[in-house]
Amino acid sequence: MLRSIPDVLLPDCEGAVRSDASPTARALMALELVQGSPGITADRLADKLGVSERAARRYVGILREAGIPIESVRGPYGGYRVGRGLRLPPLMFSAVEALGLVMAVLDGHHDASDPTDPVGSALGKIVRALPESVAAQAEAVRRTTAPAPDRAAARPDPETTTALVQACSNHRRVRLGYRSEAGSEWVTEVDPWAVVVRHGRWYLLCWSHSRQARRAYRIDRVRGVEVLDDPFSPPADLDPVSMLEEHLAVGWEYDAEVVIDAPVDALAHRLPRALGRLEPLDAETTRLVGSTSNPWWYAEQLAAIPVPYRIVRCPELQEVARVVGSRLLAAGEGPRP
Repeated sequence: MLRSIPDVLLPDCEGAVRSDASPTARALMALELVQGSPGITADRLADKLGVSERAARRYVGILREAGIPIESVRGPYGGYRVGRGLRLPPLMFSAVEALGLVMAVLDGHHDASDPTDPVGSALGKIVRALPESVAAQAEAVRRTTAPAPDRAAARPDPETTTALVQACSNHRRVRLGYRSEAGSEWVTEVDPWAVVVRHGRWYLLCWSHSRQARRAYRIDRVRGVEVLDDPFSPPADLDPVSMLEEHLAVGWEYDAEVVIDAPVDALAHRLPRALGRLEPLDAETTRLVGSTSNPWWYAEQLAAIPVPYRIVRCPELQEVARVVGSRLLAAGEGPRP
């Protein structure tokens, strides 16, 4: 928050300053204009604000008194610009932007109405900073909306996630405390390559030094993070999303192999990568090699393939596929309207 500006007042929906706007509101609008048009002149700033040039200079003075480094350059190409050292400029939202942000938070985060939750707390601050008429609309949406929870989502601790994202960015090895789904706990050192969000779950894609292998850890199961001084270099051709999906397709309980009567290029964009790896057998045939802990899910995914295929390995998957196939046949034999 600015040191000398007591509150944050935002412009009207279209970004214009009202004729009855306070000096604080005009000063903040002046800051937005300087940020958006570096080198703006005093007369141009006054015209945008609808005030005299002397008043525009006064608003610049208010910003400087508040600790915002507004620089001025003399000459034909001079004007005002924001200098170095500005840490956190005030946020300027239109009503549409503010309501859109509230709706997006409610849609993606189901603790948004909880003031003790970090997202709920941040959303409350934004609502309190809005003009009264806009805040009333935003608060009504926030109070009356009842989003359906995503049962598969598993949101990790924000501090843990931030530490891992920072370690990825700085290329620093980390020591993780981890608890598996089965309840086993261990500590391991990894090179954190990337944080990937997939279907409501957050994963750390990394290289495990204890396993000497690529691993994907659920961040909501990480119990502690210690950033080490050891640097690392991630793979030059790293594609985090593709690599994660490929990783999630191996190492499960049931190994599967499927032969599909279609060229690999025709299937690459039709099948989820989580099913496994596609290998061309010849110009017209492809082999799918993967694994699963849920043959029912795997068989249902295969049923969506629009060409003939054969499950050549995994008796459990073959049995489930027969049941799925019989159900599809029975559905097609019902009485016609």
